Amino acid sequence: MNYTIPPKKMVLINILDILKRYSDENHKLSQKQIADILKNEYNTTVERKTIKRNIQTLIDFGYDIEYTETMRCIRNKNGEKEESSVSSDFYLVREFTDSELRLLIDSLMFNRYLPINQCKEMINKIEGLSNEYFKSRVGHVTNLSDYMPRNNQVFYTLEILDEAISKNKQVSLVYNSYGTDKKLHPRKDEPYIINPYQMVAVNDKYYLICNVDKYDNVANFRLDRITEIKILNSKVKPKKQVRGLENGLNLPKHMAEHIYMFSGDSVRVLFRVKKYLLSEIFDWFGKDITFSDENEEEVTCSVYVNEMAMRKWALQYALHVRVLSPRSMVESVKEDLKKAMENYGE
Repeated sequence: MNYTIPPKKMVLINILDILKRYSDENHKLSQKQIADILKNEYNTTVERKTIKRNIQTLIDFGYDIEYTETMRCIRNKNGEKEESSVSSDFYLVREFTDSELRLLIDSLMFNRYLPINQCKEMINKIEGLSNEYFKSRVGHVTNLSDYMPRNNQVFYTLEILDEAISKNKQVSLVYNSYGTDKKLHPRKDEPYIINPYQMVAVNDKYYLICNVDKYDNVANFRLDRITEIKILNSKVKPKKQVRGLENGLNLPKHMAEHIYMFSGDSVRVLFRVKKYLLSEIFDWFGKDITFSDENEEEVTCSVYVNEMAMRKWALQYALHVRVLSPRSMVESVKEDLKKAMENYGE
């Protein structure tokens, strides 16, 4: 059966479409402008009072439409003066500001790991949340460069993990590494059985905070390295049985300790750093830092951090940082620097 919407009902839909496409706080429409667009683009002619009546209906339905109402004097049929209200400057209040939409688009633009076609689709959807004026300013954003190897299963993995976490279910998955052929290859012959707890984004990468079922420690898996994921019927292991999660998952604390999302234990580390690096120190470790022995150029920092991550960080900032304790890490960092210099010499 073929259903058609009566022309009078279409006016309401068309006016809403006009407000969505052509109005915002900086682009307000009069009843005449709306009538002109209806005539030119929708081949529909209506009176101004019909426009106002339909806009009021939209407002009654819950649409956030702002307008200005002014009073003017007119003469009635008897020639007497009387006041009448005139409505104008109509615009649809947006759920997102242009700057908020731009921030969402930029986060996709600079993401190097999500599938490029899905990024473009999401950008188009985000653009649809605003109007023609916003679209005209961001027409170049779909020029995404495809210079990174990408896993096309990322969004499916996100959906499955979201469902598994909400239902407290285990998952099985294949965890991969890239080979010289620029393709993913399984790290093990058999799938991992995983207890998923939380998904997080760190440095434009998405991670699953979890536990590999046959071990008792916390693990962090890159989502773009996961394939062949399945939800299992078995319940997740309680966090209190996982070393490091006995008191639950404190996400800000976990992120501050695992700056590179390595798995393993955290330790209290003391290091001496140049003060011009303090802004980056806060970027990496957050606010949970204790300072001591400050002078004009340097300060000593105390942080609780994943041991493997700290070794990598200290090597990365070797010209600006000197690890003081624990002694085992001092020796490890020295050995890392020695190997790096030997490799550089080769």
